[in-house]
Amino acid sequence: MIDADMEAGRPGSGDPVDERLPLGSLLLYGGQHVLVMAASPITAVFLVAQALGFDAATTASLISATFLVCGLGTILQSFGWGGFGARLPFIMVPGGAPIAIFLAIATQTDVQTAVGAVLMTGAFYFLALPVFRRMLPFFPPIVVGTMLLLVAVNLVRIYGGTITGKPGTEGFAQPANVLLALATIVLTIVFARLFTGALQRIAVMLGLLAGTLLAVLTGSADFSGVMSGPLFTLPELFPFGTPRFNLLAALPLIVFSIISMAEATGQTIATAEIVGRRGDAVTIVPRTIRGDAVASLVGGLFGTSLIITSGENVGIVRATGVRSRHVTVAAGVILVVIALLAPFSRLATALPGPVVGGTAVIVFSIIGVIGIDLIRRVDLREHGAMFTLAAALSMGLLPILVPGIYSNFPQWSQMILGNGLAMGTITAAVVNALFTHRAPRVLATAEAAHD
Repeated sequence: MIDADMEAGRPGSGDPVDERLPLGSLLLYGGQHVLVMAASPITAVFLVAQALGFDAATTASLISATFLVCGLGTILQSFGWGGFGARLPFIMVPGGAPIAIFLAIATQTDVQTAVGAVLMTGAFYFLALPVFRRMLPFFPPIVVGTMLLLVAVNLVRIYGGTITGKPGTEGFAQPANVLLALATIVLTIVFARLFTGALQRIAVMLGLLAGTLLAVLTGSADFSGVMSGPLFTLPELFPFGTPRFNLLAALPLIVFSIISMAEATGQTIATAEIVGRRGDAVTIVPRTIRGDAVASLVGGLFGTSLIITSGENVGIVRATGVRSRHVTVAAGVILVVIALLAPFSRLATALPGPVVGGTAVIVFSIIGVIGIDLIRRVDLREHGAMFTLAAALSMGLLPILVPGIYSNFPQWSQMILGNGLAMGTITAAVVNALFTHRAPRVLATAEAAHD
C-alpha cells in the first residue's frame, strides 16, 4: 500500500477532502483505487456473460459499458454537482448481490426484463429516499443476512455450470476444466493468505490472472484475437433491445435497493469522518443515494446491473491518509479511458470459462459468509429468530434447489414464488415482523446515521 505523507491543507483552504494535489500524485493514488476495484466490473460482466451465453462482442461491449458507468459515477460522486453525489472520495462498482438478482431475473424471464428492473430500481431510489428510514426496520440483520446467504447459494448453483458446461452436452464436467476451476480457487486463497495491503485486496483478481496463466500453459486459452479489430470502442445504448418493465420481476432488486441505501448511509458517515468533512454528515447521505440512483439509471441504459458506491475503497482512504476527492476524480477518468480501449475489453472476453467460474464460486461464496456474519449476531435460540430463519430458508431454497417446483402455478405467481431471493427475503421480513410485534432493530449503520 502506498504511504502518503500529506499535509491537511493550508489554513483557511477548506476541508482536507477538497485539497488539490499535483497531477502525478492524482494519477498515482487514483490508479491505486482503480487497481483495488478493477476485479469487480470484470468479474461481474463475465459472470453475467457466462450465465446468459453472450458472445464475445456483446461481452466486450458490456465490459466497456461497465467501466464507463463506474468511471462516470465515480466522477459524479466526487464532484457532487447539483446535489447529485456526496463530494467525497467514492468509487462506484457493480455490486455482487445486485448482479445475482439481475441474473435471477434474466434467467427467470429475459435480459430485457432484467434491464427494465434496473431502470425501475434506479427510479425507485428517488421515490423511496424521503421515506427509506421508515422501511429499514423491516430489514434487520437476520433478514439481510438471509438474503445474502440465498444470493450465495443461488450463484454457486448457476456458476457451477460455467465450470462443467450443460449436462448432456459433449465435454460435460471434463476433469481438466474442473481442476482448472479448483486451481483458480486455491490460488485466490493462497494470494489472500500470503499478501498484505493492496495486493491482498486484489487477491481475487490475482487468482483470476493466475488461473488464466495456468490455462495458457495447458492450452486451454486463446488470446490470438485480442489485438485484432479497432483500438477504440463506444458502448452501445440498449444493447439487448428495448427494456421490458415488470414490477413483480423487479421486486427483488427493488427490495435490495432499500438495503443498498442503508449501506450507503454507513459508508457516507464513515468516509465523511475519515476525510474530515465539516458539517452534519447525515445531510450528505441523500446526495450519495442520488449519485447511486443516477449511476444505476445510466448503467441500465447500457445494459448493466446496479452501480453503487464501493465500501472497499473507504478502507483505502483510511489506510493511505489520502483524503482528497480529486484523487477519485482521477480514478474515474482512468476508468473512462479503460472503457474506451477496445483491446482491453477483448482481452477480458478471452478469459477461459472454468477460470471465470472458479472465481465466481469463491467471490459469491464470500457474499454468503457476509450473510452468515450478519445472522450470527442474532440469538437463534430465541423462538422468533429460529422460525424466521427456518421459514425464510424453506421458501428461499426450494425454488433454487428444486427448479420448476412452481412451474404449474399461474405465470404471475411464478415471478415471486419461483424467485428464491425474493421469496426468502419477503418471508424473513414478514415472519420476523409477526414474531417481534414491534419495529425490530434497524441495521446498525443506518441507526448510527440518524442518532
